[in-house]
Amino acid sequence: MKIAPSILSADFANLQTDIERVEKGGADYIHVDVMDGQFVPNITFGANVVQAIRPVTKLPLDVHLMIINPENYIADFAKAGSDIITVHVESTVHIHRAIQMIKDLDVKAGVVVNPGTPIEMIKHVLPLVDQVLVMTVNPGFGGQSFITETVDKIAELAELRTANNWNYQIEVDGGIVPETAKICQEAGADVFVAGSYVYSAEDPATQIDQLKKALS
Repeated sequence: MKIAPSILSADFANLQTDIERVEKGGADYIHVDVMDGQFVPNITFGANVVQAIRPVTKLPLDVHLMIINPENYIADFAKAGSDIITVHVESTVHIHRAIQMIKDLDVKAGVVVNPGTPIEMIKHVLPLVDQVLVMTVNPGFGGQSFITETVDKIAELAELRTANNWNYQIEVDGGIVPETAKICQEAGADVFVAGSYVYSAEDPATQIDQLKKALS
């Protein structure tokens, strides 16, 4: 079980401080939501921000590319210091190539599915990936409500992992609070991205602790 605070909800003017606060508070990953204003209706970070935050934390940087044609940028994000790079199956017609590019750069590779995308769309790359990210909201903005129907996809991924002896972690992102995190954990999730919940409090460490207690 790993908690991955999303810096999408952090204070951009004090990003280093907010990253250090969650690291001290027990976070396991730092989740970086990269948006291009085309694949999703928002614009956030580029590889230069990943490069800037890499020296300020020892935690793995879990970089979620919500961008069209991610193959054009994978090398930049790997060079910037990403430890995990996840790409959306919906964002490229060459998902296998994108996954292989990430792995060839000695970075852990993940594939992402939106709430409306069936697991069938990624079955062919599941043996290759280190992580599968199930979006439990529609991507693009923080602070959305959890989509309950996505839990079935988590359970399907867990069943496939066991049946085929595959090794990927199942990550969930969107509307994660203690109650929804527990539901996802019971379905088979291992990594929990939380942005608004963690950073909405004066002390993010308290929120991380609440999540860990719910998942213990």
